[in-house]
Amino acid sequence: MKRILALHTGGTISMSKDIGGGVVLNEKNPLLNQNELFSEEIELIVEEMFNLPSPQITLSEMFLLKERILDAIEEGIDGVVITHGTDTLEETAYFLELTVPKKISVVLTGAMRSSNEIGSDGLYNFMSAVWTAASDDSLGKGVLVVMNDEIHMAKYVTKTHTTNVATFRTPTFGPIGMLTKGKTFYIKEVMPEEVCDIQNIDGEVFLVKAYAGMNGEIFKLLNTESLAGLVIEALGAGNLPPAVLTNLQVILDRGIPVVLVSRCSNGIAEDIYAYEGGGVELKRHGVIFARGLNGQKARIRLIVGLNSDKDSKGLRAYLEGE
Repeated sequence: MKRILALHTGGTISMSKDIGGGVVLNEKNPLLNQNELFSEEIELIVEEMFNLPSPQITLSEMFLLKERILDAIEEGIDGVVITHGTDTLEETAYFLELTVPKKISVVLTGAMRSSNEIGSDGLYNFMSAVWTAASDDSLGKGVLVVMNDEIHMAKYVTKTHTTNVATFRTPTFGPIGMLTKGKTFYIKEVMPEEVCDIQNIDGEVFLVKAYAGMNGEIFKLLNTESLAGLVIEALGAGNLPPAVLTNLQVILDRGIPVVLVSRCSNGIAEDIYAYEGGGVELKRHGVIFARGLNGQKARIRLIVGLNSDKDSKGLRAYLEGE
């Protein structure tokens, strides 16, 4: 019998609509006592880590989840399921992907409809996540996100719709598997991801999105003593308006790592264009291109890299995915 640890953190999956129509926290999580759903096949161990809407989840909560999973590995747990609010689920999943060894299956899930709404998807997604964590085929595939019968890699999955139950998608690459009647079917291999055994989550890292007519004032405001790193969602394949370059160069000259991704939902950021503000010039000046990541994932990767034992060359290689 597989032993699966369910860690509940809050979010819509644990909430209900009140009489006014607003979605609010429950005093008691409706998923706490669902052991009978898995009868004699799975021993479900349930813990409520937090009861927070996902916009209130910070790196501190992510770090505590990482530490609990490490303890679970030592305890002989076969897999971990984390229920989480959907707004920041992908960031928690990716943080765990980068910091937890691939010794057991780790699966995150959530819901787009609260527990007392018609068509609530929480219990179904939770069951699917538990079956995925218990599957032998899930082992070694890293941290997974299971929603709406699809299995996604933590690295590339993202929330794409504000309310649709099929909100979690993997642009460009698609899901790596699916579920049917509690069985997992994987259709893609997963590239190994370096795991960093970090003990801290220090450093202020900001995320900025580029736009038409952008000037460099935002970089002037961010260039403080506390700045440890900067992520920019750039235009197209990886370009910026020329007006930002002077103030951005001041940050680069301080040795602050500046990571660039595209604001497009598909494709990767590359140094293709050689005009002023183009990717070729940005890379020449020291901007790091994080291929295939969105802005929030690149920020997580940069924070993890900054708190590892990497030198500047190693950090650049890590952020570039090499």
